[in-house]
Amino acid sequence: MVDKKPILGITMGDPAGIGPEIAAKALAKERVYEICRPIVVGDANVMTQAVKIANVNLKINRISDVNDAMFEYGTMDVYDLENTDMQHLVHGKVSAMAGRAAFESVKKVIELALDKKIDATITGPINKEAMNLAGFHYSGHTEIYAYYTKTKNYTMMLACGNLRAVHVSTHVSLREACDRVKKDRVFEVIKLANDTCKKLGINSPKVGVSGLNPHAGENGMFGFEEKEEIEPAIEKAKKIGINAEGPVPPDTVFSKAKGGQYDIVVAMYHDQGHIPMKVVGFNWDEQKKKWTSVSGVNITLGLPIIRVSVDHGTAFGKAGKGTANEESLINSIEYGVKFANSKS
Repeated sequence: MVDKKPILGITMGDPAGIGPEIAAKALAKERVYEICRPIVVGDANVMTQAVKIANVNLKINRISDVNDAMFEYGTMDVYDLENTDMQHLVHGKVSAMAGRAAFESVKKVIELALDKKIDATITGPINKEAMNLAGFHYSGHTEIYAYYTKTKNYTMMLACGNLRAVHVSTHVSLREACDRVKKDRVFEVIKLANDTCKKLGINSPKVGVSGLNPHAGENGMFGFEEKEEIEPAIEKAKKIGINAEGPVPPDTVFSKAKGGQYDIVVAMYHDQGHIPMKVVGFNWDEQKKKWTSVSGVNITLGLPIIRVSVDHGTAFGKAGKGTANEESLINSIEYGVKFANSKS
């Protein structure tokens, strides 16, 4: 019988961070294998160490071809790039070696997806400083994917449960972010938001479009971007049948979305979208001095391939201790499966 479950390529992330150990924890769960066929892309020695750190019972199957993967629960298939010197790997330490290994894992998983060897890509956390030390000057995963897939029109989506946000701009200064609020770009992101919700099975998405300024500009009292750029984009979207509403004041749009008024929110810049998502998905227990929840995913829209990522960083402070939470990675795998199944 042919196994039709999607093949997911999961990058190990920066080997000095928590990426390898959360991958080990996630793939130690049988339900992951019930929905997909996972392959870790990275260094097999790093993943062997990660299995011990995570204290899980997994064998390692080193491969150099997707066709050699076993896809069996209890065995982690690792597309071995052999790019980490274990004698010089220090958890929690920024290094060019770790940055290069992380970058090469991302580049390889993109190549595998473009060659249709895998159905979706899932990325572990990388350290931008380490990557830049290695000579790869990108501001994040999104920009790497855009470059190697030759994609010009793309955006970032965050999701935590039924709360979703897409961004008009991401990794730029706040000053530049304001300049990037232009009607053509806002319309483009509204359309990406609507199309993505449909891929997730939402037949008639309700798109809430945030304002840029306090009170969404208050009819020009606090800024003119709403009148001159955002409103025309919303009207253009409505003309092609998109159920878009706004501009909604930024301080209430996510509360409305959380309550079910919107299926997705178009945020005007990075922190406007990220802060509410992480308030919902990241929960710290002060008494226990630990994160009780680190959920949510980061998805790049507009690419010719599927890319879903954890919505947290390398957490160098806890790397190598076996205490990292794999919840966001499992969320990412589940979203990757949803998108892959929607294309089949």
